[in-house]
Amino acid sequence: MPIRWSALKVKEAADMIEECVNQAAEPLEQIRVVVQEARRIPNIPEYISQYLYRIEGEVDRAIGGSQFEPVGRYRATLENLRKALPEGAVQTEQDNLKHGTTAALM
Repeated sequence: MPIRWSALKVKEAADMIEECVNQAAEPLEQIRVVVQEARRIPNIPEYISQYLYRIEGEVDRAIGGSQFEPVGRYRATLENLRKALPEGAVQTEQDNLKHGTTAALM
C-alpha cells in the first residue's frame, strides 16, 4: 500500500533541521570553551563549578562531542528519523517528480 504522506518533504525538512543544528553548533562550542575556561578560575568552589559542568553537559547532549554523547541528541534523532522513512520512498518521489505524472490511458 503506498504511503499517503510525502517522505520527500519529511527528508527535506530533516535536511533543513540539520542545517539549523549545524549553525547552532558553533555558538554552543563557544559556550563549551568559555565554560572550560571558567572552571580553571583559581579556587573556584565546587558548588559553583557544578553549574559549569551542568552547562557543558547540556551542550554535549545537544550537539555531542563528549565520550558520553559523541553524536548529540539532535543529530541522533535526525539520523533515526531518516532511518524511519520507508525504504525507497524518497527516491520514488524524486523519480516521479523528474518524470512527471500522466494519467493512464487504460
